[in-house]
Amino acid sequence: MEIDPLETKERADEHHAHSPHRHRQHRVSSLVAITIALLATFMGVCKVKSDNIARAMQMAQTDRVDNWNWYQARNIRQEILSSSAAQLQTQLLAAPASAQAGYQKQIADFTKHAKDQKEKMAKIQITAEEAGKRYEKLNFHHDQFDIAETALTVAISVLAITALTGAAWLYYLALLPAACGIIMGIAGLSYSSLNIEALAKFLGA
Repeated sequence: MEIDPLETKERADEHHAHSPHRHRQHRVSSLVAITIALLATFMGVCKVKSDNIARAMQMAQTDRVDNWNWYQARNIRQEILSSSAAQLQTQLLAAPASAQAGYQKQIADFTKHAKDQKEKMAKIQITAEEAGKRYEKLNFHHDQFDIAETALTVAISVLAITALTGAAWLYYLALLPAACGIIMGIAGLSYSSLNIEALAKFLGA
């Protein structure tokens, strides 16, 4: 079988013509694989921290509810004691002189216990409010991780399309949500006060 030199040359030219394209596709695929691996690892770290914050939020919420329940219970006690003292005070006015000492002692006891309940209510209120503030602070950072997870998921989805198409511009497009996710993830990990509005301004949105 004779070999046609012209056909051989055409095949060689075609091979060389496709080599740069294949090289670019291979380079893009490698970048996509490395980027997805890094983003997935970062997402895993953020997920662990987010779960820990979620558990702390549940504890803070439980503390807040329990303390407000105690506050209501002591408030009812304080009102009953104050009402009882007021009733005894009214009865004291019509009581005979021999019984007034007993009424006064009961009034003093009820008044003292009512004051004690009021002081305890004030302490419980502070504790409940602190638990509420702790919950809000944790919820703020939990929202940061939610935003980070959403942005990183979008980035990985775009990177998956990039791997299928080999389009380099899609890779650079995926870096935008990836950058957003990384910034918000770092903010959550460092307990930063960065929020989505500040991030939007930073990105020029």
